[in-house]
Amino acid sequence: METNFFQSIAALNVQGGWALNITNDVTGKWVVSVLFYNDSVGDDARKRVPPIILKGTTAELDNGFFEAISKPVQETAALFTNMEAYLKQREQAKAASQMEKDKSVKADKDKTDKQNKYEEAMKKVDELEAEGKFKEAWMKVPSPTDYPDETETLRARKATLSAQFAPDLFNEPKTV
Repeated sequence: METNFFQSIAALNVQGGWALNITNDVTGKWVVSVLFYNDSVGDDARKRVPPIILKGTTAELDNGFFEAISKPVQETAALFTNMEAYLKQREQAKAASQMEKDKSVKADKDKTDKQNKYEEAMKKVDELEAEGKFKEAWMKVPSPTDYPDETETLRARKATLSAQFAPDLFNEPKTV
């Protein structure tokens, strides 16, 4: 027995996988389910492509199987190619969009604004400390929650300033 089944599959020249299910029903006809798929496509819509269902006698299927599946399989392969190309182009368009560029420029601007506010606050703290106004300087030290990168620096600065406070006149110092 000689067949050209695999040569006919290869002649379709499509990239993807095949799932074939062959069964016969009670009337003596054969039911063939052909699912062409491509798992390399990133779009989940590829999972919605239905199988091709063929019913017929063995002679009908032998004579018309490849004629019946060739056009739908090639269209499905083209659809998968278009899906993948669309996803790639969409990502390129998103990266190139002015909106994305504006977001990055705004993020940079916000970062420099925040850094400038930090530097201004620390300059004010330095001025108050130089004037001997330690409690006011301590109050002007920015919150570590606002500047998480500077947490240790801010805590150390507050500790240094609080050590300079005038002693409490109403409580006696504790001796150890």
